[in-house]
Amino acid sequence: MFYLPSLRRLLLPVLILLPVIVFYRSSIRVPTNLPHLQLYRPLPPEGVRVPLTGLPLLNTSSNHLIPAKQFYYSHAKETAYRSSNGSVLASTWSRPVLNPHLAVLFRCPTKPNRYTNHIRLPYIIRNISLSPATATGEETRQFWNPTVISLPFWSENQYLIVSRIVTDGNHQQNVLCEADICLPSASVDDEEKTCTEADTGHLGAAGGMRCVSDVITLSVPPTPAEQCDGKFGTYVDIPGFHDPRVFWSGKGEPLMMVNTQSRYACFGLWVTDLRTLHKPLQIMLASSPVHPSLGPLMSYPSLTELTRNPATDRFPIEKNWMFFFPGNEAYLHYEISPHGGRSFAKLLGAGLTTSNLTDPLEKPCLLDVSEDEPDQTRRGGSWHQATNSLQLVLCRRSDRDCEPNADNTVFFAVVHRKHPNALKLPLRYERYFIVWSAVPPFSMLGVSQHPVLMANETASGWSAAQNWADDEEALREKRGFWAYFTYTVSIGYAWGRPGDEAHTKNVGYLDDLVLLGIGIDDQGQGFATVPAGELLQCLRACPGRESS
Repeated sequence: MFYLPSLRRLLLPVLILLPVIVFYRSSIRVPTNLPHLQLYRPLPPEGVRVPLTGLPLLNTSSNHLIPAKQFYYSHAKETAYRSSNGSVLASTWSRPVLNPHLAVLFRCPTKPNRYTNHIRLPYIIRNISLSPATATGEETRQFWNPTVISLPFWSENQYLIVSRIVTDGNHQQNVLCEADICLPSASVDDEEKTCTEADTGHLGAAGGMRCVSDVITLSVPPTPAEQCDGKFGTYVDIPGFHDPRVFWSGKGEPLMMVNTQSRYACFGLWVTDLRTLHKPLQIMLASSPVHPSLGPLMSYPSLTELTRNPATDRFPIEKNWMFFFPGNEAYLHYEISPHGGRSFAKLLGAGLTTSNLTDPLEKPCLLDVSEDEPDQTRRGGSWHQATNSLQLVLCRRSDRDCEPNADNTVFFAVVHRKHPNALKLPLRYERYFIVWSAVPPFSMLGVSQHPVLMANETASGWSAAQNWADDEEALREKRGFWAYFTYTVSIGYAWGRPGDEAHTKNVGYLDDLVLLGIGIDDQGQGFATVPAGELLQCLRACPGRESS
């Protein structure tokens, strides 16, 4: 009897099948060019929602995303609308003066100074003191560049201030405190507090804003500079961040943007959530009596560098960018100028942005002063962005029929026209307001015809008598200069609006007060509160779009 061990029994079938398999494989023809099969992927919803998982975030300089243009915005069909008879009309934003809701911006109830060309508003700049009542000794440090946000209605304190300390220039240092406003004689109906004798000693007779919490030094991790060449070579060794800006996002996040060394150039802009630096803010936002929660989710739980894409558009020193928030989305407004127009992009997450989204047919709105201007003091100067932005509904909160919509809602911010003296040092910063649409393509709508001064402010370059030429009382007093120069660091809606929560802090109405944080001579700080409608008076309509 023929016999094989158990494992060897399989050997014979394998030997028989192997030649059959080899013959079958050799008879199959494989095409040299396989057809390219593309798996179907559903289109993303309106508004880019890019999952960050798997994205190469280590070097965002070369990995920016450029989505299809139809997905840049969450708003569709905002650039055209239909009339009552069904015909398609051009966008109201292409010629802003035709939009009746914008008419309030172009009225000029206040005449400009005949010498300086400024409009003077009847609201004074008051002092800010960072010496709280709990201080054990006299505060000897000097503070400047105040950036201020108001706190929600249930907060024990009214405001949060971040200021720079005047240093020797070899390092940067910034501090934070919570503060209240007091006035010398507040009425019963006023939200502000009456100043105590101690408050008056620190703020002066006009009252002002004073810290009520301890002043803390902000600690932000140092960042490396990729490359600082030539005149920027010494910047790489300066520790600390500078030019902080604090503001509320559209989601109700308290954010701080800072200027410090960049991973892609010399200096760049970074953003972080203030709750990571000031724990009482996290506790307060998690204690809303109306919407109990842990507070808004953090988009920036750690220091995140913001980008401009493509990388070829970047500069060695980046500064003065600003956020704007249509709904829950976030955009970065990089710059605006009379010649290059402006540029802005949408944030996609982790500091990543789209490329420039400015309408390529949009004409520049800012204008340089003509060389034919007879007053040489008005000539020259350069434009740059100055503050964060705010959203504004162009009707009064007190009006019953005032409802926000795409036609009556805009963004606004402060831009400076910086004039140097003979030594190329600042002579004055002129305060202008720019306004742009709150819906895509976010067209520029208007800019102040005249720079704006507060009641006690003066403009260097002209005599004191010329500054006060339209104020008979000031001329009788022979009033002099108030400061050599001032500049606006931040804007925010003032504390005291009923039911004002974190997510509504960025939106206001014409009769809402706006608080301006103002730097004084690079060694002092103050603020002014002005109704939004009075700040945005006497604008010049932007020219709109070129014909395609």
